[in-house]
Amino acid sequence: MKITIKRLIAFSFIIASALHFSFANAGEGVFGWIYTLDLQPKGKLEFEQRLQLNQQQAAGTYEAWTARSELEYGLTNDLQIAGYINSYYTNANQNYTNPEACGDEPSCTGGYAVPSSHDPATAYRKSGIEGVSLEAIYRLTNPVTSPVGVGFYLEPTWGKNKDELAARLLLQSNFLDDRLILAGNVVVANERLKFIENGNVPESMLDFLVGASYRFAPKWSAGVEARFHNDYSELNLRNQVQRATFVGPNVHYASKDWWVTGAWRYQLAGGNCMGGGEAECSNARVWDSHTVNEFILKVGFPLN
Repeated sequence: MKITIKRLIAFSFIIASALHFSFANAGEGVFGWIYTLDLQPKGKLEFEQRLQLNQQQAAGTYEAWTARSELEYGLTNDLQIAGYINSYYTNANQNYTNPEACGDEPSCTGGYAVPSSHDPATAYRKSGIEGVSLEAIYRLTNPVTSPVGVGFYLEPTWGKNKDELAARLLLQSNFLDDRLILAGNVVVANERLKFIENGNVPESMLDFLVGASYRFAPKWSAGVEARFHNDYSELNLRNQVQRATFVGPNVHYASKDWWVTGAWRYQLAGGNCMGGGEAECSNARVWDSHTVNEFILKVGFPLN
């Protein structure tokens, strides 16, 4: 059965609804993209469903939907493991306007997950199961009991469009009786893209994520988060080709047995390309796999 965007959204919420049981309190993911040190206690299992939309490039239509269905388990109070099933839907049509990217044509179709073999003059739509990811988070210090919480994260991914190995340094401090959370992640990733040229194109990236979330009511939190993104055309952060900045708000609601978080990131003007990647920039923004807007919705609840 072909996955459409309606089926992708329906699948995400059917999975979430089918697994929703009322047990113990849920761990809270108050940020959209920033990982915190609020881990599952030893022996606790939680389900989380994510749905993300990357939307709008320099011209035309570009919509990249991704869904991630995750199970998190606390091996110890400070070590959490998880597994994901990832799926996607890409809709692109005439979404590049940089003449260097399009050759002799005034515009062309491309972007992340659009194969280099695709006819750039025609629209592209594709969906399916992308692959799987594994995750491990180790908490060295707890922000509830220490001035600064520190943790380490590792996530390998195997997929149709790319394989990736990502690592993060997690930092978090809580203030005002844990109502105010300040968090940051340093993300390093090596990737091999499978939809370009010979299907084994190396890339790497370095991200700095920072954010704040404030609980302004018993069940409600809101805040802001930013992404300072750097792309490289070789493994191990060699030959930088892109730099971009994203900023936006988040909102979080948590009841006794479930929580939901929504967030939006907007790409600020001023991004640039270098090192042979100049064709991926126009209108003072970075394209390729990036967009003007990034939206994410997450729902989580415990299973025991």
